[in-house]
Amino acid sequence: MKTKTAVTGRRFDTLEQEAFLGLWRTYDRLRELEDELFARYDLTAQQYNAMRLLRSGHPAPIRTLDLASRLVSRAPDITRLLDKLQQRELVARQRPADNRRVVCVRITAAGIALLDELSELVRDCHTRQLSHLTQKDLKWLISLLRAARLPHEDEDSTWR
Repeated sequence: MKTKTAVTGRRFDTLEQEAFLGLWRTYDRLRELEDELFARYDLTAQQYNAMRLLRSGHPAPIRTLDLASRLVSRAPDITRLLDKLQQRELVARQRPADNRRVVCVRITAAGIALLDELSELVRDCHTRQLSHLTQKDLKWLISLLRAARLPHEDEDSTWR
């Protein structure tokens, strides 16, 4: 059964497809503002997210695989992501003496300083992205997005 969107006149195979493509388009438009900000600091959104997560555990290091599982979006190559941050001395990696197969990562003072510098700019970016919505609409949107992703989250996900 095909549905037709009355407002746009565009055709979608299903309501689910229309909703998914709407999410994808929205993500793309909102991400553009974030990409512009992070590009000024030679960062990606994923690198920023990794550093933010590392700061939340500071001063304790986080195992690389645990960090990868906590990222907002999956990082297929967490090693390369961390390599770039380590080259800039924003993070440091170590192998525990009791298990050399494990790699732990922690944020450095330079990484914390960069996050501090970005803090207000990131808040301003999110304001530019979504401040046209009311607080009530934002809460409703958050609830709908959670309901949409919940069946697809791992049991131990921090996003549940």
